[in-house]
Formats: sequence, C-alpha cells, structure tokens
Amino acid sequence: MERDGSTPAMFFRQHLERFETLLGLTPIRTVTIDVLGRPRRIHLKLEGQNLTGSVKGRTAYGLVRGLAEDGLLRPGVELLESTSGNLGVALASMARYLGVGFSAVVDPMITAECRQRLAELGATVITVDRPDPAGGYLLSRLATVRELVATDDRYVWANQYENPRNPEIHRTMTGPEILGQLPEPPDALFAAISTGGTFAGLAQYFREHSPRTRLVAVDINGSVAVGGPPGTRHLSGIGASRRSSFLEPDMIDQVAYASIAEAAYYCRLVLQESGIHLGGSSGAVLAACVRYLAAHPDTVEPLCVCADGGEKYQSTIYNDEWLESIGEPADLPGVHRTRTAATVR
Repeated sequence: MERDGSTPAMFFRQHLERFETLLGLTPIRTVTIDVLGRPRRIHLKLEGQNLTGSVKGRTAYGLVRGLAEDGLLRPGVELLESTSGNLGVALASMARYLGVGFSAVVDPMITAECRQRLAELGATVITVDRPDPAGGYLLSRLATVRELVATDDRYVWANQYENPRNPEIHRTMTGPEILGQLPEPPDALFAAISTGGTFAGLAQYFREHSPRTRLVAVDINGSVAVGGPPGTRHLSGIGASRRSSFLEPDMIDQVAYASIAEAAYYCRLVLQESGIHLGGSSGAVLAACVRYLAAHPDTVEPLCVCADGGEKYQSTIYNDEWLESIGEPADLPGVHRTRTAATVR
C-alpha cells in the first residue's frame, strides 16, 4: 500500500481518479410516444449503461471520494450502506476495486438479480425483514446500520441519505453531462426520488444553468420521500419510508406519483417497441412524463433520467406472476395505450 512512498490516502485518491475516468457519458436516446393521438419525442438518459449498471455508480463514486478526502478510507475498513440494490452493487464494485470490504444492509424488496450480483462482487449481505411503521423497510435498515457502526469501529458508513456528496456529484457531473449532450436544454426534466440526491443535484445545476427547465420529481405510490401518504411499497429503486434530506421546495416544480402497474406497462412497451430495456423506476418516470405531456402540449423537449436497465427486474416488473402476487394487473387495462419507435441521437 505504501510502496514508492505513497500513503493510504494517496493510494485511494489515485485509484479513485482512475475510476472517475470510467464513469459517465451514458447515451441519450429518443423515443416517440403517441400521447392523446399526437406523436411526442421523449429523450431518455440511459444510466443503465453506466459503470456498475446504474446512476448510482456516480453516487457511489462521490460518496467514496468524500470518505477518502476526509481520511476515513483506510486499509482494513468495511464500507457499510443500507441499500435497495443499485447503490449496493455500485459500492461493492468500488470496494472490490479499492481492495476494502463492503457490507450491504438490504430487505426483502431487493430483486433476486441484485442480491446475486452483490454476492458475485464479494459483498456481505445483511437482510432486515422487520417492516417499519411507514410500510417499508428503510427505517429498519437504517437502525441496523447505526447499530453496526456503534458496535464495530471497522465499519465506515457511506450514508447516501444525508451525505452532501450525494447531490454534489450529480450537480458537478450528471447535470453538465446532460446539458452538453442536447442541442437545446430540455423543457422539462423527470427523475425518480429515493434518497433525493440525484434529483437535488440535478435541480441545483439546472436552476443555475437552465432555469426555464421544469423539474418534475417522480415518486411511487406509498412513498413519503417528498411528503406523500405512507403505504406498502413493492418496487425497489424508487420511493422511501422517510422524507428526503436533500430536497428543498424550490427545487421541485411538480411532484408526480406513479403506480407499479404504470411502471410495468411503460417498461414493457418501450422494450417491445424500441428494444430499450428500462428498470422499474424508469417506467414510473416515463409514465409521469406521458401524463405531463398530455397536460402540457407545448412541451417539446422532455428528458427522463432512466436510473438503470431492466436486467435486474426480470423477476418483478417484467414478471406477470409477480405483478399478480401484489395485486397488480399484468394486462394494465387502465393505462393509456401508446406506440413507441426509437431513434438514436
């Protein structure tokens, strides 16, 4: 670790700089969806093609870089985080790259695909199966994390829920990347809410550099991340059992809620018609975008931040039996029928 006179801090910083060169530059593809009989173009920022398979690759980098800058990353530590899947996979990848340990505190909502990937990356998986009063598992996961940190000093908690490095990386990396890829700033930007870090960082950037862009926060029914009524949630990667620590009222122009049925419908529709394999939260974001376009016919350049791809959701969103098991119709007769055709920018 300290060969050539380098210290552990220098070692981690140098390796993190190399990791950063592998992040980002995910493609934007455009689909055309008929909304109330009118074809509407929608840009999709495909973060599923990012390193580690989701937008959380950026978040993980920002969090771990911050730990290194603060001197908390050192040989022998065990990174620790509560996760619904994507950030866990991203942190496990970074931990393996840096040669440190990683423990993921998860719950039964994590997809089988994410759990398997965590195991493949050598992560220790700790499952919390005690629901919290808000109808999810997040508060129970966080209690477990705090207990582990208090009883074992080898654990270093990344804390995606309160660490300001979460929104910061999206303000300095994701936002500029989006604006640089489009010929004109989007009229409206849609992104899912869980911790709120991605949305908050994007909002900070777009408020300064494209103030005319409308910012729409997309949540799932049952989530309280932006103040909705609590309820049982079945879809990972969107929503939370606690309010976001990062979101301020002036960051959000509109909050839109989606159902699992809508998310599944748009995921399947886009895959069938365009070959783009979207993850569950991306289906919810697209559903919210379509509703917004129906209400705002003057919007011509909307962009959806699609947090991940669909490979991790074959056992859930893309599975009829799973939908029926949670009381959602696989046929989705109440969802407005559309046609899509993809073009590549």
